[in-house]
Amino acid sequence: MTADPSASALPSIFQRLGPEAFWRIARAFYARVPSVGAISHMFPASLDEPIRNQAEFLIQYFGGPTTYSQRKGHPRLRMRHAQFRSGLAERNAWVENMRQALADAEIPECERAEMMAYFNSTATFMMNDDAPSG
Repeated sequence: MTADPSASALPSIFQRLGPEAFWRIARAFYARVPSVGAISHMFPASLDEPIRNQAEFLIQYFGGPTTYSQRKGHPRLRMRHAQFRSGLAERNAWVENMRQALADAEIPECERAEMMAYFNSTATFMMNDDAPSG
């Protein structure tokens, strides 16, 4: 008798945390955005839509429903953010803001570490300006 391969698979981060955790992350991230000078100019005055986009994207990326793609299409992160200069200072500010949002949202350390690995690599991938920043 063969074992069911899905029986040994770890649950996704979404399955471990549930949808509300991702909404807490997005709300915590955007609560800080106005005070993060390196990135605050990238966001509209009303943050309702960015909060929804981020929560739904993270839910989808980390193993939940595909609501984001059903509503907005393929994520195309670089294309959607290409209009904004993103160098090392912006990358680091975004990552630090996300690190703080995960703490504020009380994400457990195991999931936090997995998520930060993704955020670090994605933030680097999103950089579109290699000029030295001051």
